[in-house]
Amino acid sequence: MQSGSDARRGGIVCLLALTALAQIAPTSAETVKGKALVDLNGMTLYVSDRDTAGKSHCNAQCTVSWPLLIADTDAQQASGSFSFISRDDGRKQWAYKGKPLYTWAKDKKPGGRKRRRRE
Repeated sequence: MQSGSDARRGGIVCLLALTALAQIAPTSAETVKGKALVDLNGMTLYVSDRDTAGKSHCNAQCTVSWPLLIADTDAQQASGSFSFISRDDGRKQWAYKGKPLYTWAKDKKPGGRKRRRRE
């Protein structure tokens, strides 16, 4: 999830059939390809192969294409497979099994999943 040629090597994987989102906590919903983890607006959530547990490598221009799932400042402690990571700018981002969560800017309606991997 970086710009230029680095972006083409990184992968984005859609999370399927899970429960738990931004302001509150992620949840699961039906999408065009089955159940997926979604945000409060029903938009599909993704993780990046380039991220490591507890650290997002998506910054600057990357966040235009892959908006971050930011937790509200008063979000309660996450539980189960969900947690928060601390971003370099001090904001909290939702994570699944330690991997930061994102939406895809080109998913235009809830439940969309036109891209499974970032090329």
